Amino acid sequence: MNKSKKIVAISFLSFLTVLLFVGASTLSENGKFLKTKTQQSFNDGDIIFQSSQSEQCEAVRIATNSKFSHCGIIFNENGKCYVYEAIQPVKKTLLSDWIRHGIDSKYLVMRLKDSTLLVKSSLDKMKSYGKNLFKKDYDIYFEWSDENIYCSEYVWKIYKNGANIELCNLEKLKSFNLDDYRVKAILSERYGKNIPLNEDVVAPSQLAKSNKLVTIFDNY
Repeated sequence: MNKSKKIVAISFLSFLTVLLFVGASTLSENGKFLKTKTQQSFNDGDIIFQSSQSEQCEAVRIATNSKFSHCGIIFNENGKCYVYEAIQPVKKTLLSDWIRHGIDSKYLVMRLKDSTLLVKSSLDKMKSYGKNLFKKDYDIYFEWSDENIYCSEYVWKIYKNGANIELCNLEKLKSFNLDDYRVKAILSERYGKNIPLNEDVVAPSQLAKSNKLVTIFDNY
């Protein structure tokens, strides 16, 4: 092999090595979620979705005809990426930990199409509103009040109260698929015979279908 061909071969091998190194460095040990460097490319206000393993999560997926049962909002703080989420209690969770809580570490991230609407003052208000609800109890009854909060309600209200943006229309509880026996079991456990069918609700599926959002990451 002459000198020029050797140089080309070495250059090509070097190129492949770089590609393999970069690819490996963006994945975790189980290959399911991105490392900190990529996670930090998410913007404040990005909405993240996943599904967890529980009877309630299964009921939510069935009732809303969706693969998602949980969601939160991403904020970057001091060089780290957090998810503001309404669980028990409402709090912020390190993004890498949040991802691991989902089934197979799968998740979807969506962003406001018109990002110019999220100016610094709006993002500050969103974060402040979200923090003010920290330590609130998770709302197992899905009531439309700030007394207790559930996940998609938390996301919707942070956008509405912080940036005056309604990500989607609210729906009545009765508009969802409530006939499945697993959904009926949860409803009976929570409400008995007094199911609030006319309660305003918002589900992760509604947010994920919002025409105001665009997908920026999806490993489902």
